[in-house]
Amino acid sequence: MAYIAYHFHWPIDDILDMEHEERHLWLREIARINREINEARQQ
Repeated sequence: MAYIAYHFHWPIDDILDMEHEERHLWLREIARINREINEARQQ
């Protein structure tokens, strides 16, 4: 949850209200964004 809060600056209560699967989807989205940023930096 801290990972989501850190990256998206969402309140922890909003994150806690999500279903597990929804949190998992956001974790994958953050990972995708970070991969794209890292790949762009390497070019």
